Amino acid sequence: MEKDQYKGWLYLLPAALFLAAFLVYPLVDVFVYSMEEGYNFASQKSYGTGLYNFSYVLHDPYFLQAVKNTFVMVVITVPLSTGIALLISVGLCSIEPLRKLFQTVYFLPYVTNTLAVGLVFMVLFKKTAYSDGLINMLINFFGGESVDFIDGPHAAKMFVMCLYIIWVVMPFKILLLTSAISSVDPNYYNAARVDGTPPFRIFYKITLPMISPTLFYLIITGFIGAFKEYSNAVALFGTDLNSAGMNTIVGYVYDMLYGDSGGYPSYASAAAIILFTIVLTITYLNLTVSKKHTYY
Repeated sequence: MEKDQYKGWLYLLPAALFLAAFLVYPLVDVFVYSMEEGYNFASQKSYGTGLYNFSYVLHDPYFLQAVKNTFVMVVITVPLSTGIALLISVGLCSIEPLRKLFQTVYFLPYVTNTLAVGLVFMVLFKKTAYSDGLINMLINFFGGESVDFIDGPHAAKMFVMCLYIIWVVMPFKILLLTSAISSVDPNYYNAARVDGTPPFRIFYKITLPMISPTLFYLIITGFIGAFKEYSNAVALFGTDLNSAGMNTIVGYVYDMLYGDSGGYPSYASAAAIILFTIVLTITYLNLTVSKKHTYY
């Protein structure tokens, strides 16, 4: 190996050690925990190894509910947040006056504390002894009946949860998509307009292919982020998500470690491995699709 190659590996050594200590080792440790049956946190001992922890988790009603909730959030929030962000970005790029002001306004929710946004949503949707919430007041104004969005039907709570997630994640997507659309060479648009190409065809044939790398990046990271949802649910429904029926996979892992049912690292590790497998599979499928539809 040449001297320059030694120097290159030496420069990479700190990052490699950091990744090994905080990424590779924890992943291996979680896998080991997930295979230990009857692990006792106090004595650090188990009575055997096997797949019982996975069987227990996959038959746990709380975990199955968490998986269902997580998939519903993923399926609803990722396409909607990406699509709405794309439309807003196209609109922002088509106006010149006050564009930077609008970009700043749309980005504000991203830098606002999650719990603060959750409190705002509680004011909008939660029924109290003094008020049914601003949204219910609006529904009543148009002749509808009040809905308990926070403590009521599961569908109503899921609606608020998905709306909240979309509101939180959309600013970052708007920022990246606006930058991507602004970087498209205007000569492509000028040539299309000279040929009399309609606006929708310009968007479909020029804008989308040119921003496809950014778009697929947001879709992939959006799926990963949606599968890791937990803090947003806590901001709306409190820490007892199982009672509210709004727990997520990450919330289930946390509960098994630290919640009222905590002290079961083997079950938590098994659930974490299942989540890792799901995210890895979804990411692989997204990358496979992106290779066919992304233009670099």
